[in-house]
Amino acid sequence: MSSTAALPGRPPLASRRIAGGAGWSFHEFVCRSGPDDRPFEERHGGASIAAVVSGTFTYRADTGRALLHPGALLLGNHGACYQCDHEHGVGDRCLSVQLAPDYFGEIAATAAGAAGFRFPAATLPSDRSFLSETVLVETLGSERDPLRTEERLVGFVTAALRALSGVVPSPQRISSRDARRVSRALRYIEANSAEPLDLDRLAAVAAASKFHFLRVFRRAVGLTPYQFLLTTRLRHAAVRLLSGPEPVSAIAYDTGFGDLSTFNAAFRERFGAAPQAFRRKGPG
Repeated sequence: MSSTAALPGRPPLASRRIAGGAGWSFHEFVCRSGPDDRPFEERHGGASIAAVVSGTFTYRADTGRALLHPGALLLGNHGACYQCDHEHGVGDRCLSVQLAPDYFGEIAATAAGAAGFRFPAATLPSDRSFLSETVLVETLGSERDPLRTEERLVGFVTAALRALSGVVPSPQRISSRDARRVSRALRYIEANSAEPLDLDRLAAVAAASKFHFLRVFRRAVGLTPYQFLLTTRLRHAAVRLLSGPEPVSAIAYDTGFGDLSTFNAAFRERFGAAPQAFRRKGPG
């Protein structure tokens, strides 16, 4: 679905921008149309993949006609016109990832084997190969970390493209140039881990495009940038817990966590103990 403004006579389409950055955006769309409402033609402003969360509707695009339902993915090619109608019921809710052509093309070059990949169908039915990524997308409404958000959305798009194309990625070596890029990013994350970091910033530090940076970082480090950032924050927090009597809340905020409950849950998961228990007993 696109962010096209509601037209005269059309029931309201509520749009909420959840997150976004250079070359991408993530929106929630809630449509209240029903069988008595006339569908309007709209146009995809970028490559669009939308997870249908609730409701059913008919989607007509350049690639055909499909009945969309919860769990299915709506697929939209950049610049393509489309219509949605609700001949069988009232309303739907979708979570839509929209990517600029260059960003989408870079992801598609690896995930689908061609930078010029276009969706061959209007929908991708719910499938176990991308179910986990779809579930993660549904939890992003309350996610506050922009790096984690964009990573998850890229993973979602990648999984959908692989399911469509059947391309299986082959392992590749890290070039010395990419190793230098990743090294710059690692040093930057270590030095600035308490700050809110996003993918645009880290890719700029590495002097690489965002998708290429994500790909080579994970290949070189074995973690995504967000996972490494989280590990770094927790490591710094653990050292401070063992080094003095600072309040746990002060350590949590100083090391980059936005709230104490998130810090406590992440710390317990990583170290197997709550921060105060870890402070008393040590790393064990």
